[in-house]
Amino acid sequence: MRIAYLVSRDTLPDAPSQRDDADALVRMLDALVPGFARRGLELVPVAWDAPDPGAGCDAALIGTTWDYWERADAFLTALGSLRIPLFNDLATVRWNADKRYLRALADAGVPTIPTAWLEPGALLGGALEALGAHEVVCKRVVGAGAYQQHRLTAADVGRAWDVPMMVQPFLQTIVSHGEISVVFVGGEPSHAVLKRAAAGDYRIQPLYGGTDAPLDLDGPLLDACRTALAAVPGAPLYARVDLLPDAAGRLLVMEVELIEPYLYPAAAPHLGDRLAAALQGAL
Repeated sequence: MRIAYLVSRDTLPDAPSQRDDADALVRMLDALVPGFARRGLELVPVAWDAPDPGAGCDAALIGTTWDYWERADAFLTALGSLRIPLFNDLATVRWNADKRYLRALADAGVPTIPTAWLEPGALLGGALEALGAHEVVCKRVVGAGAYQQHRLTAADVGRAWDVPMMVQPFLQTIVSHGEISVVFVGGEPSHAVLKRAAAGDYRIQPLYGGTDAPLDLDGPLLDACRTALAAVPGAPLYARVDLLPDAAGRLLVMEVELIEPYLYPAAAPHLGDRLAAALQGAL
């Protein structure tokens, strides 16, 4: 059985021009391919915007599609044209692609970071006032990987953008503690990592010098993740819950990543076998 592993062209090893973090695809394939092979599954990397990305395959798994936020409509159209099962499915992708899903989590009682939402052209000053914050992080509503992310202060009240943005208070714990990611496969916890920013930065992605290390899965951490996942529609095959403690130590959900999250395979030697088994069980 062949499984299309959907990626962006600029993460493929033979791409004429690669993303700076394209090596993540190599790490994911090194982790997944042997476990899939042990279950008779062949994992085949293919560009999501190929003419027929599902051709000759029995199912599709979303991988490093790390340009989808630049062409979101085309991405959703390409996924919708697949004639094979997709994981996570299209409904889940549509729900998760717009970060305003965090409103649904908050409405369901999930502890999240307070957020103001800016429509194109709206000034940052209104968000600062609504949040009562003097320093904030601004992110695209459709985006990932700190793409076009900004750390701003009250000196930037006149700042505006031409795309929808989300604005959150800057929490010092991103520097003093770090961000936690917990990976779930088939609805069950798999592993966790603690991600730390490089000195002088707050972004935890490797592209900016961030590092990660395995983290034990304790009860409070799992409880926080399960509360978040209970508010997610459907039953995603894989999920990554990103959390940050506030100044009082309360775990706040930053994101529930259900589309193309990096799954930190170095912290999980079992990841390939576990994901392959969950995929077979879902087919």
